[in-house]
Formats: sequence, structure tokens, C-alpha cells
Amino acid sequence: MDNEKLEEIFLTLEEKFEKAVGVLKDEFASIRAGRANPHVLDKVQVEAYGGMSPLVQLGNVAVSDARCLVISPWDKSLLKSIEKAILTSNIGITPSNDGNVIRLVFPELTEERRRDLVKQIKKMGEDAKVAARNIRREAMEGIKKLKTAKEISEDEASNAEQDVEKQVSKTMEEIDKTVSAKEKELLTV
Repeated sequence: MDNEKLEEIFLTLEEKFEKAVGVLKDEFASIRAGRANPHVLDKVQVEAYGGMSPLVQLGNVAVSDARCLVISPWDKSLLKSIEKAILTSNIGITPSNDGNVIRLVFPELTEERRRDLVKQIKKMGEDAKVAARNIRREAMEGIKKLKTAKEISEDEASNAEQDVEKQVSKTMEEIDKTVSAKEKELLTV
């Protein structure tokens, strides 16, 4: 490809595809699969020092065993605020505060809950595929504009469209692999 505008379209395409898959993986990290995973606390905001702060910035979050997270705040006066933030965050786990640390014990997932989570991740995967299709549409429109403006030939446009389709297929495969890996993780008892 010697056309700069075409190269720019492909760089943007690649970047957006990587971002779509990255967002999906981040969303999957926050789904609790019955095992203690510190990432379920990534979006928890705690009222501290007159403002809202991410929980992970206020203390140490450690996995003590397969089903238990231990949160050790650096400032013990924040224990109540952290406990309250976890309760209101809707992660479905009740914290226990012993005055020094907060423990989160992850209950065993029921079969029904596992099925619900699988439906949820499949929907997230489908949303990622929709995003990939929208990215493809933008790239195809960009190629069409270049062809209409006579900046690229018919052959170059055809080749570029085939390359876009190859990248879309590769991204869709990666999304499918990510979804099936998370599904397998959820259904493993």
C-alpha cells in the first residue's frame, strides 16, 4: 500500500479492533466467576478525604485463598467507607470487617447463576462483534470515498476491502475465543 490515506484507514482500523477486544476482556475481568478475583473491585469508588477514589488506590487487595479477598487499607479510618462502597457497588458480596482488614468471601456459584453469567458474557461478545462491524463499515466508507475521489484505483479499493474483511474475520475469531474461554471458566465447577 503506497497510499497514505489508505494506510491511515488501516492503522485506525487495527487500533479500533484492538480496543474493542481489550474492552471486552476488561469487562470479562470484572465478572466474578466464583473465584476470588481482585478485578471485581476495579470499578468500586470509595468516599475518602473529601472526594471519590478508586478502592485499589486506598489499600492493598490480596487473594488469601481461592474464595477470599483481603483488603488492607493503608488508613484504618477508611474501613467503614470501604465497606459501605463495596455494599453499594452491587458486586453481590457482603464484606466482613474485623477492624483491621475487610474480607470478601466469594460464595460458590449456583448452576442457574453460571447460566445467567454465560448469557451475559455472550451478550457482551455480541456487543463487541457489533462494534467490530461498525468499525468495518467506517473503514469501507473511507475506502469508497478514496475510490470516488479517484485517489485509489478500482483494484486498490478491491484489495483494500478484502484486507479489511480479513482483519474483521481475525477480530471476530479473537472475540469468539475470548467468549468461549470465559464461558469455559464460568462453567467449570
